[in-house]
Amino acid sequence: MAEERGLTVEAIISALSEVYDPEYPISIVDLGLIRGVEIDGGVVRVKLTFTSLGCPCTELICDDIRARLSRIGGVKRVEIEEVFDRWDASAISRKGREVLRNLGVI
Repeated sequence: MAEERGLTVEAIISALSEVYDPEYPISIVDLGLIRGVEIDGGVVRVKLTFTSLGCPCTELICDDIRARLSRIGGVKRVEIEEVFDRWDASAISRKGREVLRNLGVI
């Protein structure tokens, strides 16, 4: 995992924190969907899982990720690898749980 021209994993994760799930007002980071980030020569690779195999929003989420990351200087290409790690509510961050609790979801 290389850090190229000021691109850092932390900067990518921060940008991904601005990408929200289409169904709930919670970021895909706080929802626990990001399973890894790698940077190689301006190519950003994001490992992404979904809350379910039949998630109807997969393309929308991937499009939003590409759109957000492409606005970062030095990013030449965004590659998304969909990984099918088992997702459950334990992946949700404390902040995400608070948002969902306030909405009455959990």
